[in-house]
Order: sequence, then C-alpha cells, then structure tokens
Amino acid sequence: MYRIGWFSSGRGSGSRELLTTMQKSIDSGEVKARIDFVFCNREPGQFEETDKFLNLVSSYDIPLICFSSRKFRENLMPDQMPNWRIEYDREVMRRLEGFQVDLSVLAGYMLVVGPEMCQQHTMINLHPAEPGGPKGTWREVIWDLIENRAERTGVMMHLATPELDEGPPATYCSFSIRVMPFEAHWQKLGRESLESVKTQEGDEIELFNLIRQHGLRREFPLIVATVKAFSEGRVRVQNGKIVDGGGNSITGYDLSEEIDQVVK
Repeated sequence: MYRIGWFSSGRGSGSRELLTTMQKSIDSGEVKARIDFVFCNREPGQFEETDKFLNLVSSYDIPLICFSSRKFRENLMPDQMPNWRIEYDREVMRRLEGFQVDLSVLAGYMLVVGPEMCQQHTMINLHPAEPGGPKGTWREVIWDLIENRAERTGVMMHLATPELDEGPPATYCSFSIRVMPFEAHWQKLGRESLESVKTQEGDEIELFNLIRQHGLRREFPLIVATVKAFSEGRVRVQNGKIVDGGGNSITGYDLSEEIDQVVK
C-alpha cells in the first residue's frame, strides 16, 4: 500500500475540504493509498479553525502529530532565533521517526521547509501556475499573466525545496485563457489602460476573477490525481529528479486530460 504523509496548518475550510476530498478518493478505491499521518504545526486550543481541522483528522482515525511552531519560536533564546526553522524541522523529524511514508503532501502548510527536511522526506507542494509560469502568490501569478497577456496558465505540484516555488515540477495541468469565456474579457481589458486597471483590487476585474476561478477548480483534482499517479508508479522521484514510469527524466507529468474530465 502506498503511504502518504499529510502536512497542514489547518487554517480554514479549504484545509478540511482538501483532506476530505483526498480521504474520499482513498475510501472509494480511486486512489490506492493511505494517509499514514497528519502533521500540523498548530496545537489544539490555539485557533478555532485549526481545532475543526484536527477534529476532522481524528474522525478519520488518522494518526495526528501536532507541534506548535509559534510556541517553539516563543521559547527560544534570542541567539537561537536566526536558525529557528532549522531547529524546528529537526524536532518535527524526530517526532515523525516512527513513520515511513512514500510521499508527503504539503496541503496548506504555511511554513517553508528547510534543506534537512526536504532531504529526509519526499515532499510535494501546490503552485498556481504551470511549469515555467509565474512565481509568487496566486495574486502575483494572475497579475503577471494579465500584464504579459499570457496565452495559457495552469496548476502544478512541484517537489518542495528550501527555495520557495523553485522545486522541479512533478505534475501539472494547463488550460487556455484565450478562449471563451476569457476572450471577451481580454477585449474589454484591451480598451483600458493596464496601469489604471492595476490601481483596482484584483477581485474587481472580471478577467482576474475568471482566471482565479478556473485555477481553483483544478487544484483539488490535481492533488488527488497526483497522489494517484505517484501511487501507480506513473511518476516518481529518483535522485532528486522527477521521472516517469520508465525512469526517464521529465519536466512534470502532464495530467491535463484527466483534470479536464473532472472539471467539465
């Protein structure tokens, strides 16, 4: 059985919905794997939303490990602060020593993992752009797409590295933003000054919202399809590189067709 580690800060409803989606896919047999543990960098009683997430994990009888990154940092001496994340990761790894998983998924985990953690655990993370696309937050990605009048965008899962958004793409899906219903909004935007548009909030711009909506619809399906592809051996990590089932190095495994079927 393919074994998964699940890392989350459990900040809101999205974290709960994603875990539920993954667990339902496992229970239905769509994904032949199991979640061996859930790790959360918050502890019970710290945040109401996180408590809801922790209760959900318990309802699935998944082993739960909580270790507050906030409390850890608050208890450090001033001279220890520069390296607090390294020391925190070391303690996390110590607490996870009893688990041997094939793949760990960063699912709303709000800490950047350090080099030692990345070496010990094969970890993948979501980024709201296709391989070679813009970096940064989802808002920064969408603005970049609009400014450069991009033809396509997508969502990818990439290998987690200490450098944010720099890990090699593991899987991805892409879609055109130059077809309907996008094209009419591009035409409207073309009649306005881009500089004047940028003074507005992103969610006031129809094209901005549309790109975000289509990306969001693909995020959960991509995460599930990625775990499925890994569990079936269609894609894997070998010596820090992403390879296909035949061991050939690839720049991400394209799951666009599978995701398009889900979001139709």
